[in-house]
Amino acid sequence: MELLADEYTSVYGYRKLAKMLRREHRLVINKKKVYRLCKKMNVLRPQRKLKIKHPKRLANNRVVTASNQLWETDIKYGWIEGEQRFFFLMSIIDVFDRAIVAYHHGLSCEARDLVQITQEALMKRQLFDKANRPVIRSDNGPQFISHRFAAACERFEIVHERIPPKTPNKNAHIESFHAILESECYQRHDFESYQQAYEIVSGFIHNYNRKRIHGSIYDMSPYEYSEAIQQGSVKPKVIKV
Repeated sequence: MELLADEYTSVYGYRKLAKMLRREHRLVINKKKVYRLCKKMNVLRPQRKLKIKHPKRLANNRVVTASNQLWETDIKYGWIEGEQRFFFLMSIIDVFDRAIVAYHHGLSCEARDLVQITQEALMKRQLFDKANRPVIRSDNGPQFISHRFAAACERFEIVHERIPPKTPNKNAHIESFHAILESECYQRHDFESYQQAYEIVSGFIHNYNRKRIHGSIYDMSPYEYSEAIQQGSVKPKVIKV
């Protein structure tokens, strides 16, 4: 009781109280006994509750009927043969129109790069002045679960959802783009330098968006499909994910 009445030791938890009893009063007592006594006397310090500022949101089944409703993002590695090192490509794809809205190409790939391309994508699509903004879906990589990206999503007023582990089918459209990139770009080139890789991959993405036809969108490119939708010349394809 003396320790509990003291101005300084009264704030101690049962572990420190047990140590003080052994040190100051030479009592043979363990922390479990002190815990039981404190609990009986109703003097246990309340446990702090861990606050989850950015709760994890699992990917939901969605029906996508227009552009800018659902974006997917992921990272693809590439190899620079001439420099014997990897480079990274982090992209955001619009699930509806299949366009690569924004991407980061670099020798590193961090949360700040993800924030940058997300902001760039919102600006390109002129969404900062729109009430309805896209949901962005990712896996559970360190960039995507970072506090920096969670804070940016709050600031940008967009919803970030994450697919369960080992379910790449939930991120199927960005995975499909990566398969195309691998077979039609990476496997066709032995990059001698980072600069060469940057130029070739950037050119590939430009061609992918503007010219490469997609069987799933009337054999049009993403750009052509978006134009046709705006003009009303084709029926929008509803996508269930």
